[in-house]
Amino acid sequence: MKAIQNPIWLMSSAYDKLDQAELLDVAVANKVQGIDLCVFREDGTREDHTATHLNYEGFNPDAAKETIDRFNAKGLGLSLGAFENMIGGDEAERVKNQNHLLKLIRIAYLLGGDENDVKVGTFVGYNHQLGNEIDGFQKNLEEYQRIFTPIIKYAEDLGVTVVYENCPMEGWRSSRYSSTFNNLPGVLAARKLMYALIPSQAHGEIYDPSHDIWQNIDPVEVIKAMDINRLKRVHVKTTKMNHNAARIEWGGMYPMQQVDPALAAKAGVSTPQHDWDRHHYTAMLPGFGGTDDMDWNAFVNIIHERGFSGPFEIENEAKNSKDTQNMAAINQGAQACVNFLAPLLWDLHSDGYHYSNPAPLKQVQRKDIPVVDMAHLSK
Repeated sequence: MKAIQNPIWLMSSAYDKLDQAELLDVAVANKVQGIDLCVFREDGTREDHTATHLNYEGFNPDAAKETIDRFNAKGLGLSLGAFENMIGGDEAERVKNQNHLLKLIRIAYLLGGDENDVKVGTFVGYNHQLGNEIDGFQKNLEEYQRIFTPIIKYAEDLGVTVVYENCPMEGWRSSRYSSTFNNLPGVLAARKLMYALIPSQAHGEIYDPSHDIWQNIDPVEVIKAMDINRLKRVHVKTTKMNHNAARIEWGGMYPMQQVDPALAAKAGVSTPQHDWDRHHYTAMLPGFGGTDDMDWNAFVNIIHERGFSGPFEIENEAKNSKDTQNMAAINQGAQACVNFLAPLLWDLHSDGYHYSNPAPLKQVQRKDIPVVDMAHLSK
């Protein structure tokens, strides 16, 4: 028997064309144990890898009970998430994103919050107006503290944990900008500083090792160096480094830059082909369509050595799976991940490797509470 088993979940962004009922059926067919439900604003401006798989307007205790019953009937756990810029970008959009996060925290509370391991995922984003000033990174930390202190206090009071993903969001802005650091928790140092600024245990992280691979950081060493109590989820995605002309020309320390196309052609220099084409890598799913540049055995070993038993969530952004827009290929990617991870995460039974510690969601009967916004919290 393995000392620790981790359930495998799906992140629902890969299934943006399905409704919630269809999504649950797909999860069961792919033999996973839960879903991280993407619940993006339906009037949001983000265009990549979004989905809305829960009706968040008017959500009440009855809707919570129905949701728990629906997931229990399929043997699935759940979490919520909407990954947006919370401290930078357009000011009106930023406030809408903050208020939406508060809605998701309330919904998580009604679904049982930490009692049912219902976390709320988010980005922090980055304020480049502040970042371009002297001491810009420190000013972003202070802006994070200003915005998130009341948010995390609200979550803590409701028994809900907010979790940050570590993607730098390197393609979030036009490739005509020189910097690709667009999400504050994109490096371990920032996350440690964030927890020092807001010491509450009501926030933690979703760790995606693929983002550290292209930054030439060993995910094993990151797990060793982090406060493991902050780790609540692992994203299953990986990276294949492209050893191409662009990497030779621009190096691996800074992003590839956009220059005048005629000048680049004259000089014979590579330039970004799109906003995400800056750091010479390809997003992949482990075990699907080739080898990658991550040692999954070593990663799972250190995760288990440090006692992490939470979900491994398949976040499908692979060029040969999600990006094909072919549902069969998307599901093949998910199935490949499950089969790849099963011997690493699950016990062997007579019928093969499978997860053997399922627990149903509790019907928590939470009292209804009103929807709040940032203006209300700041009073």
